[in-house]
Amino acid sequence: MFPVVLFDLDGTLVDSAQLILASFHHATETVLQRRFPDEQILAQVGGTNLETQMARLDSDPARIDELVRVYRAHNDPSYDELACFEGMVDVLAQLKREERRLGVVSAKRRTTVERVFNGAGIGKYFDVVVGSDATELHKPHPEPILHALAQLDATPRDAAYVGDSPFDMQAAKAAGVFAVAVAWGGIHRVEDADVLVESPEELLGVL
Repeated sequence: MFPVVLFDLDGTLVDSAQLILASFHHATETVLQRRFPDEQILAQVGGTNLETQMARLDSDPARIDELVRVYRAHNDPSYDELACFEGMVDVLAQLKREERRLGVVSAKRRTTVERVFNGAGIGKYFDVVVGSDATELHKPHPEPILHALAQLDATPRDAAYVGDSPFDMQAAKAAGVFAVAVAWGGIHRVEDADVLVESPEELLGVL
């Protein structure tokens, strides 16, 4: 159905919920000597960039920079070890056999996405990567998705965006692409997608 399929990273391709949560707790406890509720942290994961997420926890610019630094020192190296959700590599392989063009549009920086590519061995499936360092605006704004489409010389009607968060779905709809939510991310509950899928097999069926 869709010649172009774009994917979120965290909670969509890779099971990173516990790592993200642990890194946020490590950063806030180290820098602020404060532990925030899990629900408060997870509610913002996947939207905009890390600096903005940290600013919602502390408004001091100096502490925001330190929070980001401590978070990344804890978080980034572990992305070499993350695995894809069961069945997702098969989805990527099948889409490539069908000659679809694939991309990742993530709130993570490109270097972090490439850590996953190297560790999980999935880089060969993707034609484009748009990380948080590629655009000025971030999800839920449509700019990252539109940037990926421009690199692929594709139009919104050609594409679906697969994600696990409300920010993903808002960005997809604002960009005019088909919004597919996955139910296995373990971070968010999504209610505003064009379609919600419960398994990788079901995902293939709607793409």
